[in-house]
Amino acid sequence: MLPQYVALGAPSVALPAIGRGLAVPFGATAWILAAWSLTSALAMPVAGRLMGRWSPFRVLVAGVVTLAAGSALAGAGPTLPVVIAGRLLGGAGAGATVIAVFAAVTALPGRERIRALGIIAAASATASACGTLLGGAVTAWLGWRAVLAIPFVALPLLPAAWASRRSFARTGGEPAGRFDVAGAAVLSVLAGAVITLLQAHSVGLPAPVTLVVAAAGVLAAVGLWWRVRRTPDGFVPRRVITARGFLPAGVIGGTVFAGYYGVLFLAPSLIEQATGGGALEAGALLVPAAACSVLAGRLVGTLTGRLPGWRISAGLAALTVVGVLVVAVFTGPVPVVAGTALTVCGFAGAQAVLVGLAPELVDARDRDTAQGLLTFMIFLGGGIGPAAVAGLSGVVPVPVALAALAALPLAGLVLSLTRRPGA
Repeated sequence: MLPQYVALGAPSVALPAIGRGLAVPFGATAWILAAWSLTSALAMPVAGRLMGRWSPFRVLVAGVVTLAAGSALAGAGPTLPVVIAGRLLGGAGAGATVIAVFAAVTALPGRERIRALGIIAAASATASACGTLLGGAVTAWLGWRAVLAIPFVALPLLPAAWASRRSFARTGGEPAGRFDVAGAAVLSVLAGAVITLLQAHSVGLPAPVTLVVAAAGVLAAVGLWWRVRRTPDGFVPRRVITARGFLPAGVIGGTVFAGYYGVLFLAPSLIEQATGGGALEAGALLVPAAACSVLAGRLVGTLTGRLPGWRISAGLAALTVVGVLVVAVFTGPVPVVAGTALTVCGFAGAQAVLVGLAPELVDARDRDTAQGLLTFMIFLGGGIGPAAVAGLSGVVPVPVALAALAALPLAGLVLSLTRRPGA
C-alpha cells in the first residue's frame, strides 16, 4: 500500500513545477491530487462488491496492475488532461488495492484488527507526508514526470504479496449477485460532480459546463435516493447505510481526510514562499510532521480498547480543526509544519479507528460491501479537501480558504459528539 500513499504526498510538492512545465495555472494542478482521490474512493465500493465474486488476492492483483498502468500514463502525459487521465486510472487501481488489503485486515479478531489497522495507518500517513520529501528530491533530480510515475514501483512488489496470498483468502462475505451498474453509475456521477463544482472557478470551467455538471449532480443525487429505495440490495444496500453509526462514521472520516489533504495540498507551496527554497527543502521540512503519524497510530491503537470510538473520533476531528487553523492564521514554515503535523495525527488516527468499524456495524454477509462504502465516504474527503481549497483560493485569500476548510472537520467534531458513532 505504501507506493499509492506516496502518490498522494509526492505530487503535492511537485505541483508548482508541474504547473510551470505544462503551462497551466497552479489552481488547475489540484486536479492531479483530486483525480487520484476521486477514483480511488469510487473504486472502493466497486471492489467491495466484487469481493463476493473474486478473492481479495485477485482484486489486489487487478488493482496493482491498474495502479501501475495509470502512473506510467501520468508520468508520460504531454498535457494536463492526459496527466489527469493517468491519475484517474491509477487512483482506481489504488482504491481496489486498499479494499483488498483492508478485507484481509478486517477479517482478523478485534484486537489484532485494531493493531493491524494502526500499523497501516501509521505507515500510510508517513508515506503520504514523507512523500513530500521524496517528491522534492525526485523533482529536483529527475523532474516532475518521474514523481507521477513513482507508484509504478508497486508492480514489482506483487511477488511479495503472492508469497502471502493465503492472507487474502475469502473474507466470508455474502457472494455477490447481479452487479448494480445503475447504482454504481449514479454514485460515481454524484461524487465526480461534487469534486468538479468545488474547483470549477480555479480550473476556469465555462459557466455552461458548470451548469451541466451541477444538473448532473442533482439528477445523480435524486437517482441514488430512488435507487436505494427501489433496490434495497443494490450497489448501495439500504440495510448497510441505515445501520446505526454507519453514516456518521463515514462523514466524520471524510471531514478529517478533507482537512488533512487540503493542508497537504497547500503546505509545500506555503513553505516555499516563506523560505524561498525549492521542492526539496519544503519536503525535508515536512518530515517531522510525517513522523507524528507513527505516534498517532500507536496511541490510537492503545486508546481504542479503553475509550469509546466516538470520543476518539471527536479528539481526532478537533486535532484536525486546530491544525488547519494554525496553517491558516500563522505565517512561516514552523506553523505550517506544526499545523500539518496535527492534521497528520487526525488522518492516521481516523483511518485506524473508523475503517475498522465496518465489520462491527453490519451483519457478516455485508462486511465487504460495508467496508467498500465506508472507505469510499472517508477517502472521498481526500478529494474534496484539495478541490475546496483550490476553488476557494481562486476567489478569496489562502488563509480564508483554509479557515473555510476547517469547517469540515469541525462538522465532524460536532457529529462525533452528537451522533456518537461506533459499536
